[in-house]
Amino acid sequence: MLVLALDTATARITAGVVELGPDGPPVTLAARDGVGARAHAELLAPAVRDALAEAGRTRRELDAVVVGLGPGPFTGLRVGLVTAAAMGDALGIPVHGVGTHDAMAAGLPGRILVVTDARRREVYWSLVVDGVRTHGPEVVAPAVLAERLEADLGPVDRVVGDAAHQLGAGGEVPGPTPSGLVAVAAAALRAGTPPAPLSPLYLRRPDAIPPGAPKTVTRA
Repeated sequence: MLVLALDTATARITAGVVELGPDGPPVTLAARDGVGARAHAELLAPAVRDALAEAGRTRRELDAVVVGLGPGPFTGLRVGLVTAAAMGDALGIPVHGVGTHDAMAAGLPGRILVVTDARRREVYWSLVVDGVRTHGPEVVAPAVLAERLEADLGPVDRVVGDAAHQLGAGGEVPGPTPSGLVAVAAAALRAGTPPAPLSPLYLRRPDAIPPGAPKTVTRA
């Protein structure tokens, strides 16, 4: 099965062509990984094109699309979701959404704390234990997360993500890999399970809101 994997939930733009067999881990045939926190729309389409070209495949050969659902900032995250949905509709193939934090922790044993940049001096975080998310995702200030670790979450084996430095950690795995994204959806893909609707994990209301009703102006 040939799968296109996309994610725009972090500052990194991930696109890759992945082969998923009847068993065993997904194998990445080609990947593109760019950085541009405010350039997702400009970078994603070329990344998809280049990954397909490197893999020697065409869009018509794809069997499915897997896309990261976040958490992530509104504008960047929706670029990946809209692109995945449009490709799935145009090609008549299923589009599976997976948690971006789940994909970042895929294949990592133990207690993995995933921390990504939420801007506004906050972070998104999840705790994944042996591949199963047990807490999150949530959005909080780094100091609040540090208090949670001390109070009730307990020690972790690794901290990954592009905001790990805000907790004084190293920050391995700055973003999801194509194989990690597909690994999270592998069981559903192999079983032919119909995908659920794409429900982005914004965790915040958008900055832009519709204007309110015009104010009534009276004359004295």
